[in-house]
Amino acid sequence: MNVTGDRRHFLGAAMLVPAVGASAARVLAASGTSAGPGIALALARERSSRIGNLRYAIALDLTAREAAVGTVEIRFDQTRGGGDLILDFRGLSIGDLTINGRPARADIADGHVVLPGSMLKGGSNVVRARFATPIAAAGAAIIRHHDDTDGADYLYTLLVPSDANLLFPCFDQPDLKGRFTWTLTAPAGWTVVANGRSLAKDAVGAGTRWRFAETEPISTYLAAFAAGPWASWTSAPEGQGAITLYARASRRAEVDADAQIETNRSAVRWLADWFGVPFPFAKLDLLLAPAFPFGGMEHVGAIFYNEDRFVFREPPTLPQRLGRDATIYHEISHQWFGDDVTMRWFDDLWLKEGFATYMAARIQAELQPDSNAWTTFLLSTKTPAYRADATSGTQALWQPLDNLDAAKSNYGPIVYNKAPAVIKQLAFLVGEAGFRRGLHAFLTRHAYGNATWQELLGAISAASGVDLGAFGRQYMLRAGLPRVETRMTQSGGRIGSLALVQRPAQTLRGDTGGAWPMKVRVRLGYRDRADVVLDAAFSGDTAVVRGASGLPVPDYVWPNDDDKGYGLFLPDDRTIAWIMTHVGTVRDTLLRALMWGGLWDTVRDVRLRPDRYLEVVLDRLPDERDEQISRAILSRGATALNVYLADDTAAALRPRWERALIARLDDTRLGYGLRKDALDRLVATARTPLALTRLRDLLAGRATFADAGIRQPTRWAIVTRLIAIATPDSQQLYEAELRHDQSTEAVKDAFVTRAASSDRNIKADYFRRYFDDPTLNEAWASESLGPFNTIEQASLTLSFLRPALERLDWIRQNRRIFFLPAWIDAFIGGQRDAAALAVVDAFLASRTAVPPDVRRKVLTARDELALTVRIRQAAAGSAQRTP
Repeated sequence: MNVTGDRRHFLGAAMLVPAVGASAARVLAASGTSAGPGIALALARERSSRIGNLRYAIALDLTAREAAVGTVEIRFDQTRGGGDLILDFRGLSIGDLTINGRPARADIADGHVVLPGSMLKGGSNVVRARFATPIAAAGAAIIRHHDDTDGADYLYTLLVPSDANLLFPCFDQPDLKGRFTWTLTAPAGWTVVANGRSLAKDAVGAGTRWRFAETEPISTYLAAFAAGPWASWTSAPEGQGAITLYARASRRAEVDADAQIETNRSAVRWLADWFGVPFPFAKLDLLLAPAFPFGGMEHVGAIFYNEDRFVFREPPTLPQRLGRDATIYHEISHQWFGDDVTMRWFDDLWLKEGFATYMAARIQAELQPDSNAWTTFLLSTKTPAYRADATSGTQALWQPLDNLDAAKSNYGPIVYNKAPAVIKQLAFLVGEAGFRRGLHAFLTRHAYGNATWQELLGAISAASGVDLGAFGRQYMLRAGLPRVETRMTQSGGRIGSLALVQRPAQTLRGDTGGAWPMKVRVRLGYRDRADVVLDAAFSGDTAVVRGASGLPVPDYVWPNDDDKGYGLFLPDDRTIAWIMTHVGTVRDTLLRALMWGGLWDTVRDVRLRPDRYLEVVLDRLPDERDEQISRAILSRGATALNVYLADDTAAALRPRWERALIARLDDTRLGYGLRKDALDRLVATARTPLALTRLRDLLAGRATFADAGIRQPTRWAIVTRLIAIATPDSQQLYEAELRHDQSTEAVKDAFVTRAASSDRNIKADYFRRYFDDPTLNEAWASESLGPFNTIEQASLTLSFLRPALERLDWIRQNRRIFFLPAWIDAFIGGQRDAAALAVVDAFLASRTAVPPDVRRKVLTARDELALTVRIRQAAAGSAQRTP
């Protein structure tokens, strides 16, 4: 990046030495060091064996628009005779480097600077340097967001998993924890938030210098600050620490600050008590970050949350409220699992993410007992895990990682969804008391340090007395999941034998084999007597359900009652038939959700036609009163209608589908959330004049919803739908909405909506901007991928599929953690036919050098597309055979 405008003024011609790759490479070669790009595991191990007692003092000037300049002082202890030491830095430039008071070269090669061993000493060392780092809407460690409503700018950092060295020179690996001291100069009138407590602020020229207290030892990826004209709310009950929430000034009136702060505070109290470990850090602040690419980020002392998900622009449904709470519980749980005790290396990423998600469910179950938290866990956490883990793109929880350059690709459903599901099984297997004692021991033993999965299982095993050797091998080191089926014999109306049998859900190359250790509960359901629930544990590939022999043959067998096990638990034919007729009569919410999920699994197992599933949904929908279950079955029904069925078969079912949704959204006996979900589903699937007329009437104000006019998010969703299916008035309505919307999110919503256009030139312009427009915020781009790839335009977007796959390596290098899988899922998931599958397979066959982590993500989406093609072909064949 060239130094122009304000940046030239702040950098100064003599202040910094430009990065000179060739010179730096010669220094590396002369020193005998070959670090290579990124942070290699070998480099990380060598450094962690040499240095400790690490401290960073960072001063940054944030008053320029395109770059921040500053100084860093790094103090550390080193063992004797260590030789050269490698410092990480990928910013704009570095200069005025001194080591223990002596000037040194500041050349960069592959994102590294060599600290000559001859200038280091045993014991205490001090390294100082000046540096510059970019500020940009995307692709920088400091993200700039411009508020189109009031013209204000906001800055915030995002350094996970290894972008701290893009911000400042450091040893950027999780097991080299350091104490951070921030000094940040910002424009006058701005507020600055950082990891440590604010100590003082002083006027400096046209700006203000903010000084912060030193932190506890934290990993570099957890360092953070934010700056801007934030609005703020502070809560400081007597005897409790103060919590301050920050948000954009233009959204002050929309933020329910008291509720958000209290949700965070209640989670802190509960976790400190449950773990038996006090909150480990000096302070806790919260920030609603605009255009934030994650749901949240657990920075020590300053948790950042996604503004768009935390500020409700229309009355929220139960799943939306629970989703926000779950994000809060997840990030607060990280303060113990991740921030206090951190994985030693990102191969154990699941250790922090899995526990944060699992603990979030536990907190919700305890603090919100009426929320059906474990139903949420099933639908939002376990179901996506099963989907990903049943593909050839899956991987083990522990993921070998040779270089942190590839760490961002380890994020995904295995880490976020499978891991917490496996932890739920672990807690059931060892027992609640032993599980809790083990976690307490683990957290206290490794406080402010690092640990591995072996140390976690060792602590739980010692506390519970359960040998977890096989558990670790099969769940941590082995990819995939078991497919569990029921085997029952009967005689004279009585059970002869009942067992569960497992086998791998798919054949994976290099699979080590063996059985997954598991303990489950099996429910025998009866219509004319009390149900019987029995425990069963797998010994090898079979779990005999002891106590079942001699009992009356049940109406159904549910093999994973209370959802303790991890695997594809497929119901037998007798149970499927019972579910199709009686699922609506099941009062237990979790069991009913499990049964609906089992029925959908039979569709994906190509045992039940998608149109037959859709008919069951429409038959049972009027009686369903749980918002989460209603949302799940309608989502699956939409998939059956729009993805799995041929257009002519779907067309025959669509009028009944739309009538059912309209009846539901008009039913005043139902709660708001049930009606809103029906409206959202109607908006997403409308095709016939009946539905389209209702949508136009809602836009025009001729119709209302829940006795009120629809608000902006729903208005834009309707316009997006009309554009996606190319109705004659869609462009006119789009332009009208641009004039109508005066909200803070108008520009973003318009951008996202226009991506649904069926105009190939518009699609091509979006595709170009995804790569070539440096002003395009990554969160906006990510949100637009779904409309761009709307399923109704699969024939149009097919031409973009191969180019989208060809750019995966660029995306991997230049975009944040979750953008790559979102991109792959959108472009492959927006297809449903064999022609698209052939494009993906041809890409994989011709690009053998695709990095393994990227190939796995493509395979996951590819297998889902292959399943869709298989279901569509089977459904079409069945329809042809049906008279």
